[in-house]
Amino acid sequence: MDVNKNSYTFMFATIMVVVVAAILSFLAIKLKPFQASNVRLEKMQNIIYTIGVRDAEDPTSPISRDQAEEMYNKYIAEELVVNTKGEIQEGVEAFAVDMAKELKKPMDQRNWPLYVAEKDGETYYILPLRGKGLWGPIWGYISIEDDLNTIFGASFDHKSETPGLGAEISTSEFSNQFEGKEILEDEDFVSVAVVKGEASGDHEVDGISGGTITSVGVSDMLQECIGAYMAYFNKLDSKESSNPTQALSQEQEMEPASSEMAETKLDTVNAE
Repeated sequence: MDVNKNSYTFMFATIMVVVVAAILSFLAIKLKPFQASNVRLEKMQNIIYTIGVRDAEDPTSPISRDQAEEMYNKYIAEELVVNTKGEIQEGVEAFAVDMAKELKKPMDQRNWPLYVAEKDGETYYILPLRGKGLWGPIWGYISIEDDLNTIFGASFDHKSETPGLGAEISTSEFSNQFEGKEILEDEDFVSVAVVKGEASGDHEVDGISGGTITSVGVSDMLQECIGAYMAYFNKLDSKESSNPTQALSQEQEMEPASSEMAETKLDTVNAE
């Protein structure tokens, strides 16, 4: 075969393209389970990061991936999916819900994952977040204390925000500002706003200098995503508020019975 002919060049190039494509396809198939596992573990890391489960040597970083699943199973007591009416969606796995796909659906058809954590005797409700930044999607998680109002912790990330500007939402300096902030004002949902300039009060945090559009994106994301859980939180709050009354009623019902038992014992003693 004459290697100087154009036909040889074309044949050689075609064979190389087929071989390289086959190798890349093979590697993609083989590596896919490992990639899926890494994504799963990273998700666990970010969820429990919001309740203070972090690297022992560097509290600003998530716990290692080697420990992520163990710690996740230790602290996450329940996984739920709710709709905007506050109804629990049976048969839907919270961890498998893709927020990017859900946000493309009409509001009344969306599934909203909810992770209930138990740590040091306290209950936390962890909500996933997803929105739009300047150059692409932004996302995160936020944990709410059992008063259903106070933020305990938060974490944020992005796909392609500008380094040094919008990308700063992924730093602990930004996310730590949310600790102790409140999403309710006089029992009405107001969320937390990322504001330009100096933040004040319980419902604001400082925005990112030079990252105005990303800051607005975070504000909108919090408003939309946290707001979607308020119907469920209101039902949960109403249920918890009714428990003390039920407990008091049960106690009052038990008092006559206790008195009767005491009288019976006294009569028995007197008879003896």
